[in-house]
Amino acid sequence: MNVLTTVRNTLVISLAVLGMGGAAVAVHAQESNPKAASVERHHGERAAHMAKRQAHMAERQARLHEQLKLSAEQEPAWAAWSAASKPGERPARGERGQWAGKSAPERMEQQLDMAKQHVAHMETRLAALNTFYATLTPEQKKVFDEQGMRRGHHGKHKRPA
Repeated sequence: MNVLTTVRNTLVISLAVLGMGGAAVAVHAQESNPKAASVERHHGERAAHMAKRQAHMAERQARLHEQLKLSAEQEPAWAAWSAASKPGERPARGERGQWAGKSAPERMEQQLDMAKQHVAHMETRLAALNTFYATLTPEQKKVFDEQGMRRGHHGKHKRPA
């Protein structure tokens, strides 16, 4: 468990440093270009929020890993599922002017392309989840069903019944 704690702490520290870096970029932008300050401040706040969210997700995954008590044979499937479960890069949405210059069918086609990328990412996650889930014992499946997917996709809270 000592290695797991070290890995978890390293992830948390790394993500916190990334968040602070985003904040530093925002401060520097404010000093060098007042016109872009509000945009950079927004990006810095978003980067800090994302770093905090990623740290929380890493902690949750580390707790789940510990609760599952995986065998050495299960570890590769866990690693594949963990990697596939990380949020991917969002497709570039383009500048507002680009959207305004497109016709309604062109905008809808671009939205459909982004949705297809999202579905492809979810299919990759599902394949990794199925592979990992198949390696679990019935007791581990119960823990995973209760803990692993509790919050759903991208941190949406489960609604009370």
